[in-house]
Amino acid sequence: MKVKNNLRILMAQHKMNIKDVHEKTGLSRTTISKMYNETSTTISFETIEKLCLLFDCEVHELMYLEKKS
Repeated sequence: MKVKNNLRILMAQHKMNIKDVHEKTGLSRTTISKMYNETSTTISFETIEKLCLLFDCEVHELMYLEKKS
């Protein structure tokens, strides 16, 4: 299994870009970019909390486990 995220989808639904998310959450652009491109190897609880608050979503709407076939 692999942890994946829906940041790209949530940003599109809310018509936001990386700069918008950075300005609204205070998260670094690098952190957001790595999540957006799914190259992150670690994600802090603080990052998850800030993104869930911004997008008014639950953790399972932001992140999920992808089952390998």
